[in-house]
Amino acid sequence: MPLFLDDDQTALQDTIRDFVGEHAPVKHMRALRDAKDPTGFSRDLWKSFAEMGFTCILIGEEEGGLGLGHVEAGVVLEEIGRNLSPSPFLTTAVAAVAALKGTAHAARWFPGILAGETVAALAIDEHAKHRDSVGLKAERSGNGFKLSGKKQFVTHGHIADLLIVAARTAGSADDAEGVTLFAIPKDAANLTATPERLADSSIAARLEFDGVEVDADAVIGDVDGGRSPLDRLLRAGRTGASAELLGVGGGAMDMTVGYLKQRKQFGTTIGSFQALQHRAAHLYSEMEVARAAVIKAQQLLDAGSDAADTAVSVAKAMTAMATTLSVQEGVQMHGGIGMTDEYDIGFYMKRARVLAEMFGDANFHADRVARAAGY
Repeated sequence: MPLFLDDDQTALQDTIRDFVGEHAPVKHMRALRDAKDPTGFSRDLWKSFAEMGFTCILIGEEEGGLGLGHVEAGVVLEEIGRNLSPSPFLTTAVAAVAALKGTAHAARWFPGILAGETVAALAIDEHAKHRDSVGLKAERSGNGFKLSGKKQFVTHGHIADLLIVAARTAGSADDAEGVTLFAIPKDAANLTATPERLADSSIAARLEFDGVEVDADAVIGDVDGGRSPLDRLLRAGRTGASAELLGVGGGAMDMTVGYLKQRKQFGTTIGSFQALQHRAAHLYSEMEVARAAVIKAQQLLDAGSDAADTAVSVAKAMTAMATTLSVQEGVQMHGGIGMTDEYDIGFYMKRARVLAEMFGDANFHADRVARAAGY
């Protein structure tokens, strides 16, 4: 498969680039931050995403969606990253849709996602770093379950209409089996959400489940068989986060190259300095390698390939490293002003830091690839 977009995907890219560039540029994120907006994104913008047909990309045609794939979803996410646009697209229209697809929950939640009215949050992390570990307990209670424990780093968890929760129904926290995935509405009793602003001014929540009771219909898939929908969620989320990271790195690189062409020292544009040219060329090369890794992961995921899982980890690790290089070089080449609030480059660094941690950082995924290869 060629590692570039086809004509239809390029047309989608042009559409989303114009839309996001007009309606959700960096100044949109600044405005939400300065206003200390308690939601963390614009619900009106989320509805506009739905009106443009972006929220239905991964939803099948039989369920009212477009029935497209992760390559197309990645096109949207890259432009979201390029503009630092606060949006629930990754958690809701990508990861949550992947988890719910083919289950009884799709009929309940997909119409709201299609309309831009429903926001989903992913309660999967319990530690300072992302791990393949689930300790939150779900114990049998009557005809359903009672959930007890804590989750953290739950993006949009304080305002989400739907929480997708990974819980332990058998075994110990690090066991592969014995995990069950639940779909829990926002009004569940004994559930406390504490919102916290992250480095990039987005909002994530710490969730405490103090005996949250749900009926058996809340189970996504099978009891003790939650690894399958959870893995679908993680593969989609990791690939989507990689695409958004690609946009963040690309946006920072474009801003830096533009600055090199304009900024003058001693009457000469700094972009004419050979040392900076070499660094810019190196950065471009790293971003292109990361782009190839992301497209490959998306294509394999769409094809249902057994190699997709490893490719997804390669993409997440590569984009985290390449985008970290991009934002660091951007701040350094901008000089002192790059550390101020006057220029946008610093916001790219903050967003890159948060995205790099979502669904596992570069070290986590490098370890997964090594283990898959037998090391």
